[in-house]
Amino acid sequence: MTGILVCVAVLVLASAYGVVQRRRGGRVRVRGRDGGKRLGAGDLGGDLGERATLVQFSSAFCAPCRATRRVLGEVADLVPGVRHIEIDAEHNLPLVRALDILKTPTVLVLDADGQVIRRATGQPRKADVIAALGEAV
Repeated sequence: MTGILVCVAVLVLASAYGVVQRRRGGRVRVRGRDGGKRLGAGDLGGDLGERATLVQFSSAFCAPCRATRRVLGEVADLVPGVRHIEIDAEHNLPLVRALDILKTPTVLVLDADGQVIRRATGQPRKADVIAALGEAV
């Protein structure tokens, strides 16, 4: 009987953890640890956007990364002066460590000067990305 109770308790806790992680994933938010970090063309491997830059850290076998690429590409096409840059996390480990990127996809919203304004971990919604650009632009 004790074994069944332990199994049920583990299943309940794992389910609660999964629900919390799913609700938090993709949410665009300000992170205090990013304060003051500035990225340039040399860090990103390409020029910054005139008004803002969407930087996506991806990995080769990441299914949400493909969907995120599509969303960010649409937003960059929709908003003038915004550029989307995708960085392979596996091939840029020093930058990944410096920015504390823990999972892919991670999206950074940079202003025109390259300062990190917002960060999203997981697949962000198009409306959230556009709202985050409002602060950067």
